[in-house]
Amino acid sequence: MAEQVKERSEIEKQYLWDLTSLFADDDAWEAAYAQLDADLAQMDLFRGKLGDGVQVVVEAYRVLHDLAVRLEAVHGYAYQRRTEDTRDTKSQNMMTKGDSLYVRFMGAVSYFDPEILSLPDDVLESYRTAPEMAPYLHVYEDLLRQKAHTLTGAEEAIIAAFGDIRGAGGDVADMLMDADMTFDSIDNPEDPSKPIEVTHANYIQLQESTDRNIRKASFESLYRSYRKHINTFGATYLNTLKESTLMTNLRHFSSARAASLASYNIPESVYDSLVETVHAYLPQMYRYLKLRKKLLGLDELHYYDIYTPITKDYNVSYTYDEAKELLLSSVAPLGEHYVETVRKGLASRWVDVFPNAGKRSGAYSIGSCKTTPHISMNFTGTLDSVSTLCHEMGHSMHTYLTHENQPPQYDDYSLFIAEVASTVNENLLAENLLSKTTDPTARLFLINNLLDGFRGTVFRQTMFAEFEQIAHLRVQNGESASPEDLCTIYRDLIKLYFGDELVIDDEVQYEWARIPHFYRPFYVYQYATGFSSAVALSEGILHEGEPAVKRYLEFLSLGNSVYPLEALAHGGVDLSTPAPVAKALDKFAKLLDEAEALVG
Repeated sequence: MAEQVKERSEIEKQYLWDLTSLFADDDAWEAAYAQLDADLAQMDLFRGKLGDGVQVVVEAYRVLHDLAVRLEAVHGYAYQRRTEDTRDTKSQNMMTKGDSLYVRFMGAVSYFDPEILSLPDDVLESYRTAPEMAPYLHVYEDLLRQKAHTLTGAEEAIIAAFGDIRGAGGDVADMLMDADMTFDSIDNPEDPSKPIEVTHANYIQLQESTDRNIRKASFESLYRSYRKHINTFGATYLNTLKESTLMTNLRHFSSARAASLASYNIPESVYDSLVETVHAYLPQMYRYLKLRKKLLGLDELHYYDIYTPITKDYNVSYTYDEAKELLLSSVAPLGEHYVETVRKGLASRWVDVFPNAGKRSGAYSIGSCKTTPHISMNFTGTLDSVSTLCHEMGHSMHTYLTHENQPPQYDDYSLFIAEVASTVNENLLAENLLSKTTDPTARLFLINNLLDGFRGTVFRQTMFAEFEQIAHLRVQNGESASPEDLCTIYRDLIKLYFGDELVIDDEVQYEWARIPHFYRPFYVYQYATGFSSAVALSEGILHEGEPAVKRYLEFLSLGNSVYPLEALAHGGVDLSTPAPVAKALDKFAKLLDEAEALVG
């Protein structure tokens, strides 16, 4: 923990991702950028002619999706280059150009949906039933579903023109967090002459320390800086809330939540059912915190005691090579093709492994059609780092299998199911590790890691979902959403979700400011529904075997060819009922039972 973060140039090449499947170098990217910018004019050839016959519409769809595939690569490469070092001016400029190109693309295609939807109903129906429309039928029928919320061509063009400044709140927050914010170093008990640096990349590792002074000091250091910047974060998030509300009103939705869920044809009842079911299981969360407090031997449980392992005498760390082998053995139940693809991806440098100065915090997977997926992470040797590798490889394999099996118009998958494959891999890792040991201390450590997964994903993300809903409703109803208001809302939710077992430190109320997903409205609830779905799927894979594996791999290959609830149903999960969330939390309770039995 006392080591300083390296510069990127100091990291061995084998641990840096290989972006040449996208572009050979930055010059090749510049050429592709310029060509794509010029080719956007191809969409003008269809303007005003979409009523001339289904053949015209089908050809327009082909051109549109070809441009979209190329844009995905151009924009993705720029994003990945900026990830490498957010301080780098060149990559910042590339990202700016990529964002601007995306806006121009949206402007170039903005007439398309409104022009189709302005056609007479009998023409729309004749297009729908035409044999030529078959390759794009789901895309077309999804467009017809959104007719009531699509504006005129001129209005859509105006909205598209504002694309450069939409999302500005999140962009500012990202730069503030990743490039500009600094945190006070803390005392190093092992060597007072070398203070411990606190960064976004190592914060969770510091919170996992068995030294409570390190946990407390890093907690206070991080949130001291957030408190200093809370008015700025309040302004950036208010911008997002206002933008979301404006778009909701322009598109004639009843609420921002309804608008967001409609994108994937998700009933609001799924969201409400999640919150209601999690509320019903909050006593299990309180039970977990009581056990954590007991095992840590604490008179008071604070927020900085939430991440540290409850097995003080069981320390485990992994090299990156060990992490790769664990990944491969954990996904073995998914079959030879899956395993060999993962092995090839690791050898082909899909992964950008270690933290470096200026590198984007956290982890993500990204992929574009016709290229390999890539993973950015900040590996530190903990079990959490191993789990992150498995998690992100789940995303990458979902991307890979979708691209392998779907044409460009369906070669992506919706955000609603984006966290399912990643969490299945995490569950397979956990079960793999548990199967290798009968040692009570090791089992308690691993069970605690699973319990923490439920706490952090089902309970915590549902709490985030409630925060988003309350904050959006305040703006929608014309009520105040000041930084003080947001801090109060967040503090009250912490009290509800953590109960009387947790001492509510003053710093806790500022945590909302460091959650980047809040700038993607109504995204976080999908972590909880995805986790619950993944529990059901992974249990089937491990206990049912081949039939469940077959259904799951087919689910990973469907992409956007069907709606996400249909894709999950194909895999064997019915989220139209509370059952998957309840079953997941029943497993949480059973894990608690074993943990309590292990400690007596």
